[in-house]
Order: sequence, then structure tokens, then C-alpha cells
Amino acid sequence: MNVLVVGGGGREHALVMKIHESEKVDKIYCAPGNGGISRYAECFSDIKATDIEGVVELAKKVSADLVVVAPDDPLVLGMVDALNKEGFATFGPNKAAAIIEGSKVFSKDLMKKYNIPTAEYNVFASAIEAVNFIKEKNEYPTVIKADGLALGKGVIIAQNFEEAEDAVKSIMEDKIFGASGSKIVVEEFLTGPEVSVLCFTDGKTLKPMISSMDHKRALDGDQGLNTGGMGTVAPNPYYTDKVAEECMKTIFRPTIEAMNNEGRTFKGCLYFGLMITPKGPKVIEYNCRFGDPETQVVLPLLDTDIIDIMMAIYDDKLDTVNVRWKNESAACVVMASGGYPKKYETGKEISGLDAKGQVSGAFVYHAGTKYDDGKFLTAGGRVLNVTATGKTLKEALDQSYSCVKKISFENHHFRTDIGARALAAEDQ
Repeated sequence: MNVLVVGGGGREHALVMKIHESEKVDKIYCAPGNGGISRYAECFSDIKATDIEGVVELAKKVSADLVVVAPDDPLVLGMVDALNKEGFATFGPNKAAAIIEGSKVFSKDLMKKYNIPTAEYNVFASAIEAVNFIKEKNEYPTVIKADGLALGKGVIIAQNFEEAEDAVKSIMEDKIFGASGSKIVVEEFLTGPEVSVLCFTDGKTLKPMISSMDHKRALDGDQGLNTGGMGTVAPNPYYTDKVAEECMKTIFRPTIEAMNNEGRTFKGCLYFGLMITPKGPKVIEYNCRFGDPETQVVLPLLDTDIIDIMMAIYDDKLDTVNVRWKNESAACVVMASGGYPKKYETGKEISGLDAKGQVSGAFVYHAGTKYDDGKFLTAGGRVLNVTATGKTLKEALDQSYSCVKKISFENHHFRTDIGARALAAEDQ
């Protein structure tokens, strides 16, 4: 088989390396790819992940037997629809289903309509009305979300009225997230441990993956600015068998059925961002694709050929596949450019990697690198995702940090406390 993967980050590198393990795959292509991916796949760096026409033409050129569309933007824009129209087998939801991430207003209204537990909320298309509502309600912290896609950064948690007013104006009037902020959702602030659960689904059968825990803040102790994720661990100790059972009954299955009822059957990977509140699990957000960097700890634990799963989903036969998982833990530490998530420099040479962009003892997933004249250079804010597995979470974390120490580039930084909360929860 020839497989084309769309995207160019750490998540896509994790997918490429998992696809590379399949004996069914002859050749892997990637658009645009990155330095690390280029060691495992033929990359087309001139084709952007959002270039629907370009990706369709590339799929024809390389005679792709399967196209895996990984990022949110092309899915929401309808890339899967365009590929299906040309007869290509795909992994990922069509445009009608991808709206579950593409519009927070849609997803909140869906949950309300089908009684899926989530935070109380109100929708506004007017900044003045939103500010007046927040002032009258006078409950803080309060959560303000841009309706559309915003690179995972369209959520602001306001601690007081001044912050809330500033957030509304920034999103709706200053358009800091562009057209995504033409509508906003104002919702109650939930408390409890967060859990990410990715699920394979063909719209009928739903098979949850191993749970994970993300670390969004830039600095140790969950301090600093929000980022795309500074590290992950799997499984998440807060996601007990009892919680999993409740999620399947009150959230997972009802969501799949709700989308079917709306004529928006979801096929691919559906991501559930959950909060385990004192009143039970509730949905914080849906994503229409593999999470990043959650994928980097979940896929190393997958013990079934991912091509079998993806093709079964395309053929509506997921019920025929036994999705198996290793009885292990995984930890991912993100190595980032100095200054990220604000201003940072790129083009720094990375030392410590072998010719494949790897180090012994870990999976090194490249998030923002380029390969130039036999050298790996930094090309983004999040540069490398260093992932290790182990019999225990502590073993996986120790191994990941041990491998991080083998790698270096100018001004690199990483959190030193990834997994600390999870380890503490295990001890309770």
C-alpha cells in the first residue's frame, strides 16, 4: 500500500512511525512533513496541509491507497470530502462531521439537545450583550471561547470582570483569532482533573484508546502561558474503570448517536476532552482528530496494526477488528524553543540525534524541525516530543527524561515536572 499523511507536526510524525510499522505499507508520503518525518516518508514541503486541491493532485500522483488527514483545518475545510469524491480511501471525518470541532457553538448546542453532560453556557454574537451578561452574572472564574478554530488557543479563563471584558473585546472586536471570534461561548468554570480520551469510530462501533493527561502550561508547576502542550502521560490515573464506564454510557455513545441523528456520521478519531467534576465526567471540548501531543503517548501503546483499524473504519467494519493495547505506560516530554509560546528563534542546529532523527531508548517525534544538508534544525516553537514507554509510569518518565538529556539545541527548554500530578494520583 501507498499511504499519504497530511500534516507536518509531532502528531503526524507519530502517525507516520506507527504506519511505518505495518507490513502492509510499501511507501509513505507526507505533505508538508518535517525534518524528522522526512527520514520515514517522502515529504512534499511545498504543499500546505490546508491545500485541498494540492493534496488531491498529490494523492493521484503517488497513487495513494489511503490518505490520512490529521490536522483540524483541512478536515473542517472538507478535504476528506474532496478526496472521497475522487475515489480515495481516507481516514478522518467529512466536513459535516468535523464541525464538532469547527464550531464550539454547534458542539455545545449538540450536547444540550442530547443531554450530554457539559458546562452551562450562553452564546453571543454581540460583544456588548456578552459583557452585560458577564457583569450581571458576576461569577468568576468564567470561560470565554471563540466559536471557530484558533490553533488550540481560542479559550480564555477570566478571573474577574476586567479580564472577562478584555477577553470578549479581544476576540470579538480586535479579532485576535480572526473570523473564529465572530461568535463566542461564555460558559461556567468546571473543576476537577482533566482527561483526554481519543476514540476510533466508524459511526457505529466506538473503540476508546488509552486515556492520557496533557500539560498545557509552559512552565513547571502549571505556571506560565498556555501552549499547545508541553508533555503528556498515558494512561491517566484519574480515568478509572468506573469513570470509563460512565463516560461510555453518558458521553461517548450518546455523542456518536447524536451525530448520526443529525445526519453527520463521524468516522475517524474523535477526541473527548473531559473534566472529572464532583458531579461526574463532563465534556470540555471535542476534537475531530488525533490530539497533539496526546497521540505521541497513545500510539506507542497500540498493539494492533493501525492500517487494519483505519481501513476498517473507512469500510464501516470497525466491529471486526480487535484493537489491542500494551499493558504499559508512556510519557512524552516536549523540547521547545526558548521564548515559546511567545517570540522564539528558529534555525538552531540540534545535536544528539542519529541519522534518523532518533536517540536510543525513546521515540523522538519531530514537531518543528527541518532536515538540511545532513543536519536537523529547529523550525518551530515545539521542536521535539521525546516519548518513552515503561512497565510503570515512573519508569516511562525516567526513561523519557534520560533521553531528553542526550539532545541539545541553543536556548531549548522543557518542563521538569511532566507526570508529577499523575504519579501523585497513583499514590493516593
